Amino acid sequence: MTEGILHRCCVAFIRLAPVLFVGAVIVWSYYAYAIHMCFYTVVNVPEKVIYLIFYHPFLIMMIWCFIKTICADPAFVPTQYYLSESDLEKYVKLSAAEQKQFLEHRAVKLLVQCRTSAGAVRYCSNCQCIKPDRAHHCSVCQRCILRMDHHCPWVNNCICFSSYKFFVLLISYSLLYCIFVSATSFQYFIKFFVNIYSGDMDMSNLNNVFLFFVGLVFVLSLTGLLCYHSSLIARNRTTLEAFRAPIFRSGPDRNGFSLGKYENFMDVFGDQKFFWFIPVFTTLGDGAKFATRIAPSSVGYQSIAASSMTLEPYINLQTTPVMVQPIPRFRETSYGTDSDDERTNLKTHQKSSDPYHITPVQHKRM
Repeated sequence: MTEGILHRCCVAFIRLAPVLFVGAVIVWSYYAYAIHMCFYTVVNVPEKVIYLIFYHPFLIMMIWCFIKTICADPAFVPTQYYLSESDLEKYVKLSAAEQKQFLEHRAVKLLVQCRTSAGAVRYCSNCQCIKPDRAHHCSVCQRCILRMDHHCPWVNNCICFSSYKFFVLLISYSLLYCIFVSATSFQYFIKFFVNIYSGDMDMSNLNNVFLFFVGLVFVLSLTGLLCYHSSLIARNRTTLEAFRAPIFRSGPDRNGFSLGKYENFMDVFGDQKFFWFIPVFTTLGDGAKFATRIAPSSVGYQSIAASSMTLEPYINLQTTPVMVQPIPRFRETSYGTDSDDERTNLKTHQKSSDPYHITPVQHKRM
């Protein structure tokens, strides 16, 4: 018992160490800039005032985004994607081929489009659930996460559907913060070495040297990171999808979820322009269903419905094709749940080529 508690405490400390390090850097930068440089190094009073007025909004926005990214709850897979105990008992008794059909039947009802490289429905044996589109199992969180991008040790949280906007804003405001600090401390960085050359060595101003160097290092690293994630947003990809393309029934497609740069941007930042650059949750959708640009496939679900008789003892599924209209995008803070508007829009329609094909949903431009 004691060893288990000690192990959990050590793991928790290791995971919090990067967060504490970032917090310590922020505290030191405030002391080095606002107190040491502005109050003791800068002589001109109007210059001090201007620096402090512009400095604090960058600091506040950066800390706000940092806290929101840390505290955002990971978007877990909704309950309807999990197998019940009775279904799980039936599932393990099936053969491999029957298991595949069993999952395919459920995927029809859940509107799951992504598949494995073998063409099967993506199933997580650890969580015992069907993975929604773009969801992946996080080895750190030990859960399947909706629209998972990566697990970030610097915030000790999964960057996913519920926190990706906060993460991108954190990078953006941190970059602006570091650019401002480096630009305004540059002249005092030069003065330090000029004074050394003239024989006037004042080691108390060494903070200004470190302030400029640390700021410059973060500017370079954050610029690359922001450019990378900006390209992902423009293409509507996650970091995982950039390394391994999502696989649809028609095959792998890296740009399968891309609907155009503006639509892709709204996917993350929402359709309310006032909140685009404020760390509040405005991401569109429910995190489990996504519109795609994939063309209709020649292979439908009729073959699955036709083979349903082999699974009749195991699953109760209506085999008559039901025409499902695509679900429009909506804002939802309870991840993976359906709204009343979404249920209202589930209407039937006729389509001869592929009765279960989900056509892309277009945003209404503001």
